Order: sequence, then structure tokens, then C-alpha cells
Amino acid sequence: MDLNKKQWQWALLFILAFIWGTSFILMKKGLQSFSNNQVASFRIFLTFLFFLPLLKSRINKINRGNIKSLLIVGFIGNAIPAYLFTKAQTRIDSSLAGILSSLTPLFTLIIGLLIYKSHVKMINILGLLLGFIGAVGLIYKSNPGEFDLSSGNYTLFVVAATLCYGISVNEIKHKLTDLDGVSIAALSFVFIGPVAGFHLLFSDLGESFSQPGALESLGYITILSLFSSVFAVIMFNILVKYTTAIFASSVTYIIPIFAILWGLFDGEKIMMEEILWIFVILIGVYLVNKSKLVDV
Repeated sequence: MDLNKKQWQWALLFILAFIWGTSFILMKKGLQSFSNNQVASFRIFLTFLFFLPLLKSRINKINRGNIKSLLIVGFIGNAIPAYLFTKAQTRIDSSLAGILSSLTPLFTLIIGLLIYKSHVKMINILGLLLGFIGAVGLIYKSNPGEFDLSSGNYTLFVVAATLCYGISVNEIKHKLTDLDGVSIAALSFVFIGPVAGFHLLFSDLGESFSQPGALESLGYITILSLFSSVFAVIMFNILVKYTTAIFASSVTYIIPIFAILWGLFDGEKIMMEEILWIFVILIGVYLVNKSKLVDV
């Protein structure tokens, strides 16, 4: 896979959207037996365990020059959003969470401009807006009547998580140029994995495991850790290195498309309006990655 070529960049973006598109339902399954904090802690700790074989040859890459950035990516880019999303999904539906997660590219752009002094062209900003409008339109059309904003405080958890993602993506793009995507992923979990494990020790695991279907829920969390954290985080970091921060973060626009495709696979019908919204999203993401001169 030559990620210097546009077609492979797009392929990786769609693979990421497919993987992360399933993360919401996996979190919901985990929450059936475990608390929101336990689901997040299990996800982080299991991811850390999966990364252990990769750390032996990479741990010496941590130095004074990158430790601050790795801490930012670890805690702000991975740990905090994991807890925020599971907390939010105790009260809001996955559709609303999907719309709110589409704020990630916008925060990536704003933070890149204000803090990291990056540059962007108007055509890319237009692409961001089109992608966001397309994502909102697609999810709303597919799930009319499911948007209960009465739990306002819980929607803010998702907004805060997307803000964290925006900071982390820019940190990877601008501050961790000396590390490859696999190393960034593995080393960032060195700091947060043990903390999550420590939290699990002091949570009421006995009561949680006594719940019916607890092992099944843990199985879903394990799948969430392996695919949505290990594989997806590695691929995302690689994509950031080879493209731009806003193009990589625009994966959140494509996630709703896979929700529609899963529905088709399950026997549901797709409406013409949904197809039109999909085209709006794809045009928006295309414009985001239009110019090679963009370095956001």
C-alpha cells in the first residue's frame, strides 16, 4: 500500500470509517454489563496489552523532545475521549453521537489555525462545511425523530471529545514528525494503559461480572479495543503522517455512510435522498484533500 498515492489514502480513509463506524454499537454492548468508566478503562487497558509486543523495540524512542507530545496524544487523544464517549452513550443515541463526532474536522481546522499556525485554502474550508452538512443530512434522514437534545449535558461530552481529537491530530501532524504511526500509537498507550488498569482494580468488577452476559459484553469490549483502538489508531496515525490533519479527521463524515450500508445488508432500503447526502459527503471530503499545498 503506497500511501503517497491518492487512491490508497482514500482506501485507508474508508477502512477507518468502516471500523470506527462499528465502535458505537460495541460500546453500547459493553455498557449492558459494565459501567461507562469500566468500558473505557477496559478498552484502554486491553489496547495497552495488545501493544506490548510492539513496545520492546520502540520504547527507547521516547525522549525529551517527544514525551510531551506523546502524553498529549495518549491522554487528550485517546484516554479522555474514551471516557467521554462511553459517558455520553449512557444517555444519548448513536445517531446523535455520530452527528456530533462530525465536529472533529472543524475543531481540527480551528485548532490548527489558532494554535499550530497552519494554513488552509478556502476550497478546503468549503469541503469541511459540505462534509458536515452531508453527514448531518444523512443521519437525520436515516433516523428521523431520534434526536433528543434534552440531555444537553451529555451531548457536551461528545463535543468535548471531538475537541480533544482536534488537538491530538494537530499534535501528531506538527510535533511527532520523527515517529512512525505505529510507534506513536504504541508509545502513547504506555502512559495511559497502566492508569486504566489501576482504575479497573478499584472499580466494582465483582458486581459487574455477576451481571447476565458479562463475558459477552467483555468480548465486545475486546473487539472494540483490538479493532477500533489498536488497528484503527495505527492506521489513523499513518494517514495523518501521509496526508493532512483535516483530511484524516474527515473520516467522521464517512462513518454515517457505513451505517446506511449496514442497514442495506440487514434488509433495509436506501432512499434517493440518502444517496444524494452521500454524494455531498464525498464531494466535501474530496475538496478537503484537493490541494497539495494545504498543510493543516
